[in-house]
Amino acid sequence: MPQDNAQPLLRRLFHQAVAAADPMRIVAAHLPPRPAGRVLVVGAGKASARMAEAVEAAWGPCEGLVITRYGHARPCRGIAIVEAAHPVPDTAGEVATRRLLGLLAGLKAEDFVLVLISGGASALLVAPVEGVTLAEKQAVNAALLASGAPIDRMNTLRKHLSRVKGGQLAAAAFPARVLCLMISDVPGDDPAFIGSGPTVADASTPAEAQDVLAHWNLQVPASVHAALARPSGVIAPGDPRLARVENRIIAAPAQSLAAAAEVARAAGCTVHLLGDALEGEAREVAAAQAAEAQRIAASLRPQEAPVLLLSGGELTVTRRGTGIGGPNAEFCLALAMALQGAPGIHALACDTDGVDGAAEVAGAVIGPDTLPRAKAQGLDPAATLAANDAHSFFAALGDQVITGPTLTNVNDFRAILILPPAKP
Repeated sequence: MPQDNAQPLLRRLFHQAVAAADPMRIVAAHLPPRPAGRVLVVGAGKASARMAEAVEAAWGPCEGLVITRYGHARPCRGIAIVEAAHPVPDTAGEVATRRLLGLLAGLKAEDFVLVLISGGASALLVAPVEGVTLAEKQAVNAALLASGAPIDRMNTLRKHLSRVKGGQLAAAAFPARVLCLMISDVPGDDPAFIGSGPTVADASTPAEAQDVLAHWNLQVPASVHAALARPSGVIAPGDPRLARVENRIIAAPAQSLAAAAEVARAAGCTVHLLGDALEGEAREVAAAQAAEAQRIAASLRPQEAPVLLLSGGELTVTRRGTGIGGPNAEFCLALAMALQGAPGIHALACDTDGVDGAAEVAGAVIGPDTLPRAKAQGLDPAATLAANDAHSFFAALGDQVITGPTLTNVNDFRAILILPPAKP
């Protein structure tokens, strides 16, 4: 494979991974025939409007409301689409969540509720517990995002500060029958952590949420500590209010990685899957994968097939500098620094929702020429990495991957392509 074909192939693999999780492709197969009687569709997440659009394509106009991120709305004929802020919640999300809970009030046993949940629902479903204001909840979210805490620990804290997460949304719909369709963006695909599990029972305790504050030394308002000292509204396993709830994951990172792998094999690559649930600091995972790529490169012979390393999951950035700190861009910058221009190694790392950290950029690509071109422009990779400002670095090089809203979200996608040496 010529060097010039490497990065176009990596971009094609990423787009295939995103397409495999497009709600318009996958939702209909998981819908039952439209139930008789009252049907209510509610939900939240970056993919929720697209999911709602797919529901109406199959069922026709429906009553309901979903909350999605600004810029992610889709046209629906009956379901109201409300845009709100992510990753830090805002007033629009709080007002919309109040409306959504109002729709669930007073349902009967013969009613049917379809819940659509995808990544981003944790910030978009905003109903702080008594005694905690929206501004205080925003402060907690901002502290979590800068802490480097993994997503499951973030969501444990969020659940115990909410009146809708941790099964509480489904409990609000009782005694109606509930089917929740989920697009997973969490390592391990545990439904309890997708959007903080608004339809899933949870055995965690307020004490565990307090442990999150202590372990990551989060500075939060006193009202948060007071809320966690009180009994939680999170719904425990076995609660009868969840007896008529079914939770179903309809798309997950493994499926998207498999779709990309199929394209890579068709292009003549040998594919090594490193896992679909990787976690950890972006720069540390980058160093480990750089070492693996260099090991493989050293063993490749000119006549052998290119090797592709694929991985998914959700990496984190502990923000120490003033940059935006997207984990995919930071992974790419740290990888380029670890590889030091190793010949024949190209890589891409992107978030499948098209938003890396707080930047409206999916991620970046690198190759053997990344550091030489940076040096020619006077860019300092080490200083940029220390400032958590990788997005600025790749913007200057023209090596960002910009997709706009993809309307799905199955977490991070990383691909490292190792080309064999040229024949002598």
